[in-house]
Amino acid sequence: MSLATGSPRPVAPSGAFRTEHDMLGDVDVPADAYYGAHTARAVVNFPLTGETLASRPHLIGALAAVKEAAAWANTEVGALDGTLASAIADACAEIRGGALHEQFVVDLIQGGAGTSTNMNANEVVANRALELLGRPRGDYRALHPLDHVNLGQSTNDVYPTAVKLALDRHIAGLLVALGALREAFAGKAAEFSDVLKMGRTQLQDAVPMTLGQEFGAFAATLAEDEQRLAEARLLLHELNLGGTAIGTGLNARPGYRERAVEHLRRLTGIPTLVSAPDLVEATQDVGVFVQLSGVLKRVAVKLSKICNDLRLLSSGPQAGFGEITLPARQAGSSIMPGKVNPVIPEAVNQVAFEIIGNDVTVTLAAEGGQLQLNAFEPIIYRSLGGGLDHLTAAITVLTEHCVRGITANRRRLAETVAASTGLVTALSPALGYETACALALEAHHTGRPALDLVRERGLLTEAELSVLTSPASLTGQTAT
Repeated sequence: MSLATGSPRPVAPSGAFRTEHDMLGDVDVPADAYYGAHTARAVVNFPLTGETLASRPHLIGALAAVKEAAAWANTEVGALDGTLASAIADACAEIRGGALHEQFVVDLIQGGAGTSTNMNANEVVANRALELLGRPRGDYRALHPLDHVNLGQSTNDVYPTAVKLALDRHIAGLLVALGALREAFAGKAAEFSDVLKMGRTQLQDAVPMTLGQEFGAFAATLAEDEQRLAEARLLLHELNLGGTAIGTGLNARPGYRERAVEHLRRLTGIPTLVSAPDLVEATQDVGVFVQLSGVLKRVAVKLSKICNDLRLLSSGPQAGFGEITLPARQAGSSIMPGKVNPVIPEAVNQVAFEIIGNDVTVTLAAEGGQLQLNAFEPIIYRSLGGGLDHLTAAITVLTEHCVRGITANRRRLAETVAASTGLVTALSPALGYETACALALEAHHTGRPALDLVRERGLLTEAELSVLTSPASLTGQTAT
């Protein structure tokens, strides 16, 4: 029979179904599926985003690692037969290696605090383990998704543990991408170290600097974000595994928690995984996700500001700043011949906007928790995991398709420095503020270079001007 009157069944490519049973009754499951009744119901209940667990391999791998660690820990504390544990562990190892990911069919957003995700994992692991034991799928008398695969566990400790492990892998990719972008900006800083230009504050000419200093600042700000991200990543390594439903450890054998975390360290290669000191607090608290989201927002905001600067510095090219040239990636207009737009920074800006919006979602989901559990961790993971992936991709695109190909418009930069009244600031200590201010105003109104006015009036000698306006002095690279 179907899931409920008038409810569609999950699609069975072969056209055949097997019947399984749960607390609500009989459920039709595609005969060739590795998932079971609970997953089939969830597929019908949550057709929300079209993004299934299969789209997040890091989460699937983390779930399999948790189930494998639990199986070995339960065997060691005498709760699970060794033959069953070996079959479960072998199935999990296959899943961690990339097998059966297409069987994780539940939508990323779901009610139940992640229960459908945990059940999807339990059922796939159980049915693959049954095959390894020479049993048919659905023969749960021999090996059960709940009695054996989920032994000593609850969604409330499995799901947040898996989410933390998955986010750790997402962050690893982002750190690699950030490092490559930082190195690309540092390379441009060295390349442009001799290119003098006008710095600006509030979009007005300020004082001279080098283009290399400008790009070096981009590299430095990214290095700061790498540090903050690494700090947030470390906070993810405190786990509530073993706390079961609300952190009291009900139905988990003594010693299980310690052994499960020890096996997770081995399986994941993360030596800093530890058990939370207070599992009741750890089960209801999602502060680490709020912290991580804030760091991601910080990265996004600063990255977007950098992209704004790149677009502004390359604007024109004739009627704008025109100080740098971004690589041309595609035609910029269907009506204006020859127009090229800064499409890569624009795309990165949009990803940054998404990350900032995700932070609002994570904040509301964290605030919405009640009593001993937060039911909204699925949307927290979808926001953070998706945001991390998108940000990683955007940074990689910015590095490869934009930053590495940026060139300096040296002649344009030299002309703007020579014409700018900002040079007068360098003369102020020698001339006095009032005299320097009068020179700047006259230069601005007449359009004449301020240095020409200084020479005409004999206010400074050529030797003095040479020292005060040397690139090294102007850019603070030597004492004046």
